[in-house]
Amino acid sequence: MKNLVEIKLEIERLAGLVAAGQELLPSYGYSDGSGRPHIEVDVRGYHYVESERGHEFDRWTTEDLDDLLYAVFRSVTFQIACEYELRHRVPEKEPRRMIFPQQIGLMSTLSAKWAERLSREKEKIVSLFPFDDNAHVRAVMTKGLRDQGHSPEDAWRIACEKYPEPARGTIEDGRNLRLELRKTH
Repeated sequence: MKNLVEIKLEIERLAGLVAAGQELLPSYGYSDGSGRPHIEVDVRGYHYVESERGHEFDRWTTEDLDDLLYAVFRSVTFQIACEYELRHRVPEKEPRRMIFPQQIGLMSTLSAKWAERLSREKEKIVSLFPFDDNAHVRAVMTKGLRDQGHSPEDAWRIACEKYPEPARGTIEDGRNLRLELRKTH
C-alpha cells in the first residue's frame, strides 16, 4: 500500500498531464477546509473523503490504488471540462454535450481504461437523463411569456408545448445511478 507522500507524487504527476492546477487536487491526510476532497490512508485502505466546513458528507474506501486515482481524476477532469464548456458555451446546446467528451478526452490522456470506464458512466447518465438542447430556448420563451402577463405555470406549459422536454428518468433512477457510480469508483 502506498503512503500519502507517494500518492501525492503520483497525483501531481498525473495532474501535470492534464494541466490541472493545485486548487483542483485533493488535500492529503485531512481536510484543508477549502471544500476540496482529501485522501486518508489506514489499515482499511485508501479513503476519498468529501467534506465542507468540518462536515463529512461522503467517504469512499478502496484497497485499489487505481480506483482511488480514478475517483480523484474523475472529479478533476470534470472540473476542467466544466471550465472549458463555460469558456466555449453555446447557448443552443446542452452543456453536457461539450463537457462529457471533453472530460473523456482528458481521462484518455491519463488512462485508456479510465476513459472507457468514464464513457460507460456517461452513457448511463444520458440514457436516464437525455440531452436537452431546447432548455435555453424554453427558458427564454417562458420568461418572455411571463413578461407578457402569463402566469408562471401557463408560460412554462406553452413553452413546453412548443419545445417539449425530453423523456427523463425518475428521481429514483437518479438515486440508483448515483449509488451505482459510487460503487464503481
